[in-house]
Amino acid sequence: METFPVIDMEKLNGGERGATMDLIKDACENWGFFELVNHGISHDLMDTVEKLTKDHYRKCMEKRFKEMVESRGLDAAHSEINDMDWESTFFLRHLPVSNISEIPDLDEDYRKAMKEFVVDLEKLAEQLLDLLCENLGLEKGYLKNAFYGSKGPTFGTKVSNYPPCPKPELIKGLRAHTDAGGIILLFQDDKVSGLQLLKDGKWVDVPPMRHSIVINIGDQLEVITNGKYKSVLHRVIAQPDGNRMSIASFYNPGSNAVIYPAPTLVEKEAEKSQVYPKFVFEDYMKLYAGVKFLAKEPRFEAMKAVESTVNLASIATV
Repeated sequence: METFPVIDMEKLNGGERGATMDLIKDACENWGFFELVNHGISHDLMDTVEKLTKDHYRKCMEKRFKEMVESRGLDAAHSEINDMDWESTFFLRHLPVSNISEIPDLDEDYRKAMKEFVVDLEKLAEQLLDLLCENLGLEKGYLKNAFYGSKGPTFGTKVSNYPPCPKPELIKGLRAHTDAGGIILLFQDDKVSGLQLLKDGKWVDVPPMRHSIVINIGDQLEVITNGKYKSVLHRVIAQPDGNRMSIASFYNPGSNAVIYPAPTLVEKEAEKSQVYPKFVFEDYMKLYAGVKFLAKEPRFEAMKAVESTVNLASIATV
């Protein structure tokens, strides 16, 4: 059994850099996921964010979640439920413009800790994109620029709790999907597991690990790398006990960024017949919203159809 890839970022600074870069390359090519340790984000800050997230759920979200479960009769379900997820969530936007100050019910210390945390995550995302560039033979900054559009990247966080579920065999915490965006940075519960990815036709657990950040590849990186790196199906299994915390931050292209395979990667892979589409990120997201839990390939095909009717060549791809 292959072990889930764990990358020690401290090793990028010494004699083990080459081997560590190879591990990242293998993880991107064969897993679509990896876990980072020694990533430079303060453990104290992570502990604070975790504590305040769990406090916030208990104070502001738990009652609402229980009422929703009751009103929909989920606790009494007898057959599989395929149209919803056993999760309690809220969303924060950081870039291009933050909405943290507008979210109701957040304590001031929670807002402050979250703001500090996402600044660190943004730096980490950009550092990772450059490591990916290095492995792909793209010039430094290529991926960040590809995401930039006219206003910079879109960066947001989905804060989720997966409460104990009385019927985990009938409902998923989160149904299987690939992520539409760019690169995803997840701070997950280190005690309660549940996240799984599909590898070689089998569901594999993403192991909870204290103070780690789990990284996964979104659909946009699959397109830009011309399929060299793939976004991977993943899901959350509901658990009968324990409340699992998940803070997933999505570093995505700007809404008007034009996404297309990096020309040097298309040339290198010329013998491959599959060419990914060229599209405006916002158009992809509009399509994804309705088909998130379906296969990604028809999304790419649909964007190709749009591409053939709209002349994207006239859009600046700077």
